[in-house]
Amino acid sequence: MFKRLWLLFAQAVTILLAALFIVVTLKPNWLSDESVGSIVSNVTLKEGVAEGDTLSPGSYHDAVKKSAPAVVNIFSSKNSTKPKARKGGKPNSSDPLFKFFFGEQPPDEEPSSSLGSGVLVSPEGIILTNHHVISDATDIDVALSDGRKVKAKMIGSDPETDIAVLKIEAKQLPPPITFARIESVHVGDVVLAIGNPFGVGQTVTSGIVSALGRDHVGINTFENFIQTDAAINPGNSGGALIDTRGNLIGINTAIYSNNGGSMGIGFAIPVNLAKQVMESIINNGGVTRGWIGVEPQNLSEELAESLGIAKQSQGVLLSGVLEGGPADRAGIRPGDVLTGVNGQSIRDVRALLSKVSELKPGTEATFSLLRKNKELVLKVLIGKRPKPKFSHE
Repeated sequence: MFKRLWLLFAQAVTILLAALFIVVTLKPNWLSDESVGSIVSNVTLKEGVAEGDTLSPGSYHDAVKKSAPAVVNIFSSKNSTKPKARKGGKPNSSDPLFKFFFGEQPPDEEPSSSLGSGVLVSPEGIILTNHHVISDATDIDVALSDGRKVKAKMIGSDPETDIAVLKIEAKQLPPPITFARIESVHVGDVVLAIGNPFGVGQTVTSGIVSALGRDHVGINTFENFIQTDAAINPGNSGGALIDTRGNLIGINTAIYSNNGGSMGIGFAIPVNLAKQVMESIINNGGVTRGWIGVEPQNLSEELAESLGIAKQSQGVLLSGVLEGGPADRAGIRPGDVLTGVNGQSIRDVRALLSKVSELKPGTEATFSLLRKNKELVLKVLIGKRPKPKFSHE
């Protein structure tokens, strides 16, 4: 009798557990006195509360807010002409390695318009941009940060540093950007690039200063670039590179790229050079540089040995001298090794070019040379550097 009752009890419990499992699985609300709606309504979500206008930690909003209104979009129309190769061994915008931050068109089409950026630097409507943005332009339009579009007039440009100066006439212009001191810029500093990449609209990207004084890049005649890994793409040409205080430290110019997009190596013209060129264009209508009329080449150890001079000798071999030019009139001859200018040693062609360009035309300068292993000092009357024949087309 006891075994029978126990069997009935076990069967009843099994049936009840099976029924409970089915209810829990298929109809769980039968076991609760609250509906789904009442459960959701009782959930409390915790939201972060901003303390006034406090920014997120590490935000660069203030820097962007200060400088972004001064960055403009530039649209330039050009006559349809076949693209010309740059002279002097300089790469052009179709070079697979160097791309100007420019709206590019398919290589089989003739360019008729260009897209770039610029920076408003004065209340009078002066705008800094790149020479290659407005090169050979027949019509230049500027889109301001508030949406207005105005015509721009070109004041002048300098192809050898890729700087151009424009002027617009408009009321209630945005506040101009403030210039940083180049001495305050260091490798490792956080920087922001502002421009109009691919024509999508004003865009801000961040990175660091990767290097300073970058030359021998082969983009411009006179190079002293700030290198950055801030993402910069076609359309950013002439845009602003700023520090975290919102001050201008450079004008974005070109990138190293195999595909036309950002690869983390971008170049900007430092603010001190851009300012110097801008002031010269505004005050004198252009940039005047010294010139002596020589064809220099770097002095390698092998070349020094072939000339019969010490391998460790520093200087620049003058492989050619322009007949009737300043150097020729002073007695400098092909084959001379130029070692110094006004007491300052010259190590390579870039240093010679930079030093001579700083000399004022019409003044005399002292040049130190080696001729057949004999030291020679000559006075040269500095001439005016001719205008370049190449452009950034």
